[in-house]
Amino acid sequence: MWRHLTRLFECGTRGLARFFRTSDGTTAIEFAILAPPFLATLIAILEVTIFLFAQQVLQNAATEAGRLFMTGQAQNSDTTQTQFQSDVCPMISALFTCSALMVNVQTYSNFSGANASEPTLTFNSQGQVTNSWSYTPGSPGDVMVVQLIYQWPIVSGPLGYVLSSLGNGYTEMMGVSAFRVEPY
Repeated sequence: MWRHLTRLFECGTRGLARFFRTSDGTTAIEFAILAPPFLATLIAILEVTIFLFAQQVLQNAATEAGRLFMTGQAQNSDTTQTQFQSDVCPMISALFTCSALMVNVQTYSNFSGANASEPTLTFNSQGQVTNSWSYTPGSPGDVMVVQLIYQWPIVSGPLGYVLSSLGNGYTEMMGVSAFRVEPY
């Protein structure tokens, strides 16, 4: 009986000594230390990449929408703001929710008076945008600014927001086109 206990104790101490000598768990510990910053960086890269791709799609849509005004197509068909928004929708429907798109069309007499800056969004208590957007299609010779504004959802990774936040889990994205309306 004592011999059996002695042998069990010797096996236990040999196993414990082998446990302290081994380095098999080092990889798991190193992975546990390096994985969170790696994943945070990967999430940030993916989020910024998708954001920039979507931003380019929105900018291309603003340029195409501007061409409708520049050539007089939007003015000749007596397009309303809602109809114009539905005309722009097929250009962006792959990435954006059309009902969340905000369209701001302004007319100016010259380029020096034109305002193409990013509008400040105002929100009500439910978090909905309460801005009233302008829709004034110009006539030949007028300077126009077409802005397509969208609230893009952002992901908060382990290191926080990569993109600026509006405070409601979204960031503002805008495509803008400024041009002089051609004679039509």
